[in-house]
Amino acid sequence: MGLRQKRPRIKLSPTGYLSLHNQVLERDRWRCQECGSLRNLQVHHLQPRSQLGSDTITNLITLCALCHGKRHGR
Repeated sequence: MGLRQKRPRIKLSPTGYLSLHNQVLERDRWRCQECGSLRNLQVHHLQPRSQLGSDTITNLITLCALCHGKRHGR
């Protein structure tokens, strides 16, 4: 089993990430995509960055803090 080649990660500027974050919230209509809550919203990576997940709108989803914690096993 060979090692997986890492892709170079494109690091977004703080303003670039904030813009992407807001695009995800707007796309998801400012609602948790698990429970529909409108409070304590966070943006979650579907494929974690540690597993080569990217900072792209297709890899991000809006979750409330409770559902986000559940996704991370908390």
